[in-house]
Amino acid sequence: MAIIGAIIKKAIELGYAFTSKTEYHEVQQQLLHDLLVKARSTSFGKHHRFKEILYAENPAEAFAYHVPFFNYNKMQKDWWHRLYQGEENISWPGKPAYFALSSGTTGKESKRIPVSNEMLNYIRLAGIKQVGATANFDLPPSFFEKEILMLGSSTQLNERNGYLEGEISGISASNIPAWFKGFYRPGEEISKLKDWDERVLEIAKRARDWDIGAISGIPSWLELMMKKVITYHGAKNIHEIWPNLQVYTTGGVAFEPYQKSFNELLAHPITIIDTYFASEGFIAFQERPETRAMRLLVDNGIYFEFVPFRPQNMNEDGSIAEDAPVLNLTEVEENVEYVLLLSTVSGLWRYMIGDTIEFSDVDRAEIRITGRTKFFMNVVGSQLSVDKMNAAMIELEKLFNIKIPEFTLSTVRIDGEFHHVWHLACDDNSNDKALAWALDKHLKESNKNYAVARSKALKGVLVHTVPEACFHDWHAHGKQRGGQVKMERMMNEERFLEWESFVRNWLSEKEKLKTASPR
Repeated sequence: MAIIGAIIKKAIELGYAFTSKTEYHEVQQQLLHDLLVKARSTSFGKHHRFKEILYAENPAEAFAYHVPFFNYNKMQKDWWHRLYQGEENISWPGKPAYFALSSGTTGKESKRIPVSNEMLNYIRLAGIKQVGATANFDLPPSFFEKEILMLGSSTQLNERNGYLEGEISGISASNIPAWFKGFYRPGEEISKLKDWDERVLEIAKRARDWDIGAISGIPSWLELMMKKVITYHGAKNIHEIWPNLQVYTTGGVAFEPYQKSFNELLAHPITIIDTYFASEGFIAFQERPETRAMRLLVDNGIYFEFVPFRPQNMNEDGSIAEDAPVLNLTEVEENVEYVLLLSTVSGLWRYMIGDTIEFSDVDRAEIRITGRTKFFMNVVGSQLSVDKMNAAMIELEKLFNIKIPEFTLSTVRIDGEFHHVWHLACDDNSNDKALAWALDKHLKESNKNYAVARSKALKGVLVHTVPEACFHDWHAHGKQRGGQVKMERMMNEERFLEWESFVRNWLSEKEKLKTASPR
């Protein structure tokens, strides 16, 4: 009997039952007050009259009146560039402890998001809360004695202008609490390796030494890692190496497009728990097994605002119109898309993270990520969300009995007329024209705006299947340049041309290798 596991599970259940219910709106209003008090003497706080806001009859309304909307470029240009020059007390007291590298808009240069010590503490607390939520899942006591493999970026951070920087997964893993280190895999030594292939190889070598009960990370990364482990040990599936693997905590991208190929690496199904962990903070996690929706962490150092995602509220460049209405948690409705705004303990203020969400349950503050605010194909009014694209890929997988773990889309002018050009990662035999027809048909039936666009400005749909390895190498290409590490579901014209050139060169090199005569 797993006595220690039973004790841990009971402690988690008691702790979760004690802390799970909160008055969301009241907690958020108190959090806004605390943020304003803490930052009132910063350059940002003085400029935007935080002291006056604190004395207002309705601080939330005064905050919305005095502080404009910010995206990364505006925040960096107006305020954060001063941090790189060594200044302090800019948008948050003191200097940030770290900068989290996040994908740049075109992939040319990574965004650098400040991360304070307060935010790191809240990220750790969110991790504990998420463990607490496992009390709602039917997991045996023995699970709580197993090790957890967290596959993120390197914990060996870079020093730049006196700061440490890296991807948020690497920053958070480099700050795990001491009590957790006994459960954490692959451990400090392997996690510091910067070279991805070297790190995965070391994981494969040590894999049989570990009793892994849960894994965490971006789906595409974990797939690559598990395939390497399986191949290295000549196994049929990952459960031959880790028989007690029961939980996968996903995040970063929607899991549904990867589900079919992911499950093929398992001997039996495991519990999937969704998270919403971004460079800007730990935003939400799945709290219960009845739904894949995630509960907003309203007491985790982030004040939330919501802008209805409608054409009249958005500018052409994807930013929010100045006069757009802003709602709080008491005003939102279910099944309506909103642009998410964050104000945080790292000095982000009314910051547009770029995601759109909808509430599936307002009373529980449970949300789903539906897409991104920048719809490059909106030039033809198709209004395709990432959520709808993911659903379309799942439909194609069912219809053609294939796997499509990755895809990307752009709107391209061909002979002066607009076309949607899709690239699908697919190693199975497939007919691109048949895929295009079925994809177009599904989107017409499931999306009224798309159907209208197809009858007007959107003249055609093209599908190109590309080996999955090409997508993986594109990830590596982005990492080498310090840019994208995740595939963009939608590309603007500049990014699409770069991607198309990469694909042509990649296919050409593979063809040369295939046809080269041995000497």
